[in-house]
Amino acid sequence: MELILLENVRNLGKLGDKVKVKPGYGRNYLLPQGKAVRVNAENLAAFEARRAEYEAKANKLLTDAESRKAKLADVSVTISANASPEGKLYGSVGPREIADALQTAGHDIHKGEVIQGEGPIRHIGEFEVVISMHADVQGTVKVIVIGEK
Repeated sequence: MELILLENVRNLGKLGDKVKVKPGYGRNYLLPQGKAVRVNAENLAAFEARRAEYEAKANKLLTDAESRKAKLADVSVTISANASPEGKLYGSVGPREIADALQTAGHDIHKGEVIQGEGPIRHIGEFEVVISMHADVQGTVKVIVIGEK
């Protein structure tokens, strides 16, 4: 399936790129989310006519993400969880818990923006977690997990 991207998509392309993707990815994610349109003469003409509008929207999203990243500089959150005496958690700390803790601290972060490359946290301690606010903007947050009895 060949599509025209209407915004930057991580690991796929930039605004205006023609990309080939598997039909399921295009049909189930890119098209319904408004991130792409099918390649045909009508859509190409419409895209070129509205290119400046799409670029302005992309620049606004990028500046918003940059400002959110600046607010997250040197931020740390503390999450308490049930833990054994050895420091192993009964359960885990995942993206939802981290996003909830950041929202409680006054930051606009959603669970989909929290990237845990090594999986959920299963021990007490300090961890660096990546927050992806835009395809081109990522920041890190220190997460401190403490045990409770």
